[in-house]
Formats: sequence, C-alpha cells, structure tokens
Amino acid sequence: MRTKPELSATIRRERRAALVVNAHSRRGRRLYEGARDRLTSAGFTLLAAYPVERPAELEQSLAAAADLGPDLLIAGGGDGTISTAARLLAHRDIALGLLPLGTTNNFARTVGVPLHLDEAVAVLVDGKVIDVDLGLVGSMRFTNHIGVGLSADVMLRTPPRLKRATGRLAYPVTALTLLTRHRPLRAVVRAEGREHEFVTHQLYVANGGFHAGRPITADADADDRLLVAYPVGGRPRRELLRDTARNAATGHRRTLGDEPFLAVRQLWLETDRPAPVEVDGELYGETPIRIGLDPNALRIMAPAHTLDR
Repeated sequence: MRTKPELSATIRRERRAALVVNAHSRRGRRLYEGARDRLTSAGFTLLAAYPVERPAELEQSLAAAADLGPDLLIAGGGDGTISTAARLLAHRDIALGLLPLGTTNNFARTVGVPLHLDEAVAVLVDGKVIDVDLGLVGSMRFTNHIGVGLSADVMLRTPPRLKRATGRLAYPVTALTLLTRHRPLRAVVRAEGREHEFVTHQLYVANGGFHAGRPITADADADDRLLVAYPVGGRPRRELLRDTARNAATGHRRTLGDEPFLAVRQLWLETDRPAPVEVDGELYGETPIRIGLDPNALRIMAPAHTLDR
C-alpha cells in the first residue's frame, strides 16, 4: 500500500481514473456526459467509464472498474452508490472520488466534498487522499447510518407501484401511513460497560456526520473512531415528528455530549421484538445486532484543507 501522500502525488501526476455513474436516477443520467467531459478536460485518463442504468449492475460495474487498477475510482451517485463503492474499496490501494449526484449526499457532506459538479471535480484535481472510518454491522461495512424502527419498516413496506409512480415521495407517504399504527420499540444499547434503554419509534446509529442532508451534531465525523447512537422521539408518535423537525433545525448547534446522543466505539443493540434493520438505505436483517467500526478503512479524495486524523 502506498502512503496517502504518495497516492495523492500519483493521482495528481498520472491522472489514471475510472468512472462509474449511477445513471438510473434522472440526475445521474443527465449529468453523466458532462461529468465525463469535465474529467477528461481536467487531464484525467479514464480507463473506463460506466453509466449504469440498472441498479442490479452497479456493484458489478464498480468491481470491473476497480479491477482495471486505477489510482482513483470516481463514483457518481447518491449515498447508496457511494456506500456500495466504499465497501468494495475498503483497505485497497485505490482512492474513492465522489461526484455527489444524489438527493441528500450525506457522505459527501460529511467529508466536505462540494455538491456542485464543477467544484467536486476540482477536489479530484487539487485535493488530497485521506482515510476515514467505516461502520461495521456483522461483516458488512457502511458509510453513513443504520436505522432500526420506522425507517426500516418503510423500506420493507413501501409498495413498488407507489415508488414507480411517485419516486422518493413514496417513502414519506408510506411513513405517515405506517406511523398511525406503528408500535414503539423498547431498544437496549449496551456499550462500554453501560446499558441504555430507549422506548422509541426510531433509533439510528451513525458513522458519518449528516442524516437527511442535515448535520447530526456539530462535531459528528467519519474520522473520529466513534459511532453515534440516538433515538428520535419517545413513545408518543407525535414526538417522532417533533424530534425529526427539531434535529433537522438544530443539529448544527448540538454536540455529542448532549442528550440523547451516545458516542461509543462499538455497541450491542437489541429490541423487545425482532425489528428490521436498514443500512445506508438498504434492508439488512433484524435485531439483535452488533455494530462496530473499521477504523481508517477507506481512502477518499477530499479538499486539500481537510483535517486527516
């Protein structure tokens, strides 16, 4: 493995890259050619460029791109695309470049990559390689978060026809429908010799610093060797709606030392009944689960001023 400064210097000098864009989304499809043209104009030699229109082929395309041996694998898409690429590149001598083309772009926000396409390409040209943590649930790595409760139930129960008809609006519509009859969970988190109990409709465990496009806290990070566990609301259903709105509005002013956040290195999570679990927006399994960290597992291109721990 090259050192991070060595890999940074090689990327700046050789500009050997591969590009994979999730073109299944309208934004990815619309911006693919522009992204490819901007990269070649910036001096990158693209060993391959894949506009992936079928979600089932995304992982295969990313693997094919990595097998070409680029110094930089550039992934264009939302958090699901970035998470898939991150799992593939963990502990490999390839840096991940981000073109944030999703709706919330939580991971890009966490690592400071600009959301505008021209500015994101500029980071690939002038940035540096850093490494960040990935979360671990079982043997599966993740970039952003694990959700237990309503969010996983929504993913499980959203009708495919509604998704085709309304796109992402299908999820909040389904959430409001489910919430009227959703039973709260009693969740127990065991970490660092202590036990914490919550009665809630929704619990998250985050590796990154953003959720739904907003800061979780002012000091949450993907490079601090910490996970952040927190419930959203209590037993009354109205508290879930109230706390969701409050978190979005005040996250930038809160810290990991505030209630109800638990900042730990690993944890065991169980619930009073088996509850579905979603990992970075994909269904994973059911509770109970053990969640940990894979420290400094992923190399990424970040802005040159980024602090690398």
